[in-house]
Amino acid sequence: MKKLLISILTLLFVAQTSCYAIEIKNKEVKNMTQGKIVQTAGRDNLGQFAPEFAHYNDDILFGENWNNKDLSVKTRSIITVVALMSQGITDSSIKYHLQNAKNNGVTKEEIAAAITHTAFYAGWPKAWATFNIAKEVWNDNTQSLTEKETYANTIMFSIGEPNTAYAKYFKGNSYISPVSTEQIKIYNVTFEPKCRNNWHIHKAKSGGGQMLIAVGGRGYYQEWGKEPVEMKPGDVINIPANVKHWHGAAPDSWFSHLAVEIDGSETSNEWLEPVKDEEYSKLK
Repeated sequence: MKKLLISILTLLFVAQTSCYAIEIKNKEVKNMTQGKIVQTAGRDNLGQFAPEFAHYNDDILFGENWNNKDLSVKTRSIITVVALMSQGITDSSIKYHLQNAKNNGVTKEEIAAAITHTAFYAGWPKAWATFNIAKEVWNDNTQSLTEKETYANTIMFSIGEPNTAYAKYFKGNSYISPVSTEQIKIYNVTFEPKCRNNWHIHKAKSGGGQMLIAVGGRGYYQEWGKEPVEMKPGDVINIPANVKHWHGAAPDSWFSHLAVEIDGSETSNEWLEPVKDEEYSKLK
C-alpha cells in the first residue's frame, strides 16, 4: 500500500509539472511572504474535467505537502527546481519555480551551486538550459515584484486604486476597481492581509443588500451573532438588506471579492464600529 501511495504521488507531481507548461501566469502557487500556500490551479483548469485530480493537486500536493513544516519552503523550492531540471523540463514551469525559489530566499550563489551539483547527475545540457533561465530570474537589473504586484498576477480582475473614499471604514489598506458601472454595479474590492472593513448595514426599505463573490486569496465574512465564514475563490455570500456584518482578508492572505450591489428602494449604508482585534485574532 505504501509503495502504491508513493507511486500515485509521484505521478501526480510529474503531471502537475507538465500542467505548468500551459500559460497560467503565476497562478500555480500563491505564497504570501511565508504565509500559508494556497493552490487553485487544479480546480481552475481541471475542476470540471478531473475534479479528483484537482483535489489531489490543490489540497494534497500543495495544500498539505508544500505547507508541511518539516522542510522550509526555501528547501522545497530548490528540490522542485532540481526535480524539474533532472526531467529536462525547462519551459515556463521551471522559470516559475526559479522565481518562486528567489522569492523564498534562494540566492544567486545558492541556485548556481544547486544547478552545478545536479548537472553531474542529470546531465550537462539540462544544466545549460536551466542556467539560461536562472540568469533571467536573478538578473539584478530586473526590479523585484512587490507583494501586491505578485498577488495581482494571480487574479483575473484589476486590483485598481487605493480605496481612499472609504478608508476610514477599513482597518488596513484596501483597493477598489470598477468591473461594471451600468445596469448592475459590480466592483472588485481587494484587501491586504489582516485588512477588514467595519461592521456595517446595507439598509433598504425593500430589496437591496449585497452579493460577494470571492475571486482571489482567502478571506472571511461574518454576520452579527454568527460565526465567521471562510471565503475562497468561487464562494458566494448573499447578504440580505438590514443585516449587520463585516468582511475582509484572512490574517495571512490577500483577498479579493466582487461586490455586487442589489437594487432596492430607499437604500443606504450605515457604517458602524470596527471589528475588535481580539475577535479578529482568533481567525486562522
